[in-house]
Amino acid sequence: MKVVIPGGTGQVGGILDRALTADGHEVVVLTRTPRGARQVYWDGATLGDWAAEVDGSDVVINLAGRSVSCRYTRENLEAMMNSRVESARVVGEAVAGAARPPAVWLQMSTATIYAHRFDAPNDEQNGVIGGDEQGVPGYWAYSVEIARNWEAALERAVTPHTRKVALRSAMVMSPDRGGVFDVLSRLARLGLGGPVAGGRQYVSWIHDRDFVRAVRFLIGRDDLTGPVNLAAPHPLTQRELMRDLRAAWRMPFGLPATRHMAELGAFALRSDTELLLKSRRVVPARLTDAGFTFDHPRWRAAAADLATRHRLSR
Repeated sequence: MKVVIPGGTGQVGGILDRALTADGHEVVVLTRTPRGARQVYWDGATLGDWAAEVDGSDVVINLAGRSVSCRYTRENLEAMMNSRVESARVVGEAVAGAARPPAVWLQMSTATIYAHRFDAPNDEQNGVIGGDEQGVPGYWAYSVEIARNWEAALERAVTPHTRKVALRSAMVMSPDRGGVFDVLSRLARLGLGGPVAGGRQYVSWIHDRDFVRAVRFLIGRDDLTGPVNLAAPHPLTQRELMRDLRAAWRMPFGLPATRHMAELGAFALRSDTELLLKSRRVVPARLTDAGFTFDHPRWRAAAADLATRHRLSR
């Protein structure tokens, strides 16, 4: 099977590249900075020679988009929007123009599309799309708008011979250097991994190996189209998440942080407090209804596994 991964040089792309290559598949990564024989140049916005890789492929998994690990300035938010929408649009053009189009196009999306809420989980059918919540920073609505436009670009693409799935992914937890698990683990090991702003906000996550298994599952299930939540079935509060992470690292305490302290910390890390403070309570109803089972459904055991792998990889 030939798999093309636009934007596949980041953390999630690396996870999929390693796993699918180990499965024996031919994996081609589209990137602005190609290195190696299996990487091909594209600019993420215009058709080019790279489209020949899509023609005759079996699967396209588009992960392209500016990283959300940055300050949410107007310039960065616009770059997030443009990079996601334009890359999805041009992938759609390549698929539509292929003489032998791929059977399935998996388009990265985000669980951030759902509302900031504490009262109930968000699934694909009954989940509340965000954007008009009361009492949250106004720019959070722009993050939702990015997600909506991202998925709209997928929906607009005319690909009658290619099944389309939007991957509404939660945070992918892996032991890779620089990933979210690595960053949170560093805080936990320093004794800074306590509750943030009370810690009531929900965190949705998925173990990297379950993420890969879910992608394989979606490739093989030709009856699944549209949005699919990629998240473990048991989201938990930020307080509980960091408690279990500290336990995985055998750190007995974690200093709490106020909202103001979180803002200072996010500024120092060149990130944004939305990643810490928005309550993302997302569950994978369509996956589980289709028969997918998680190897790592609960965070405490998942964190222990990831911490062990993190130690062994260093």
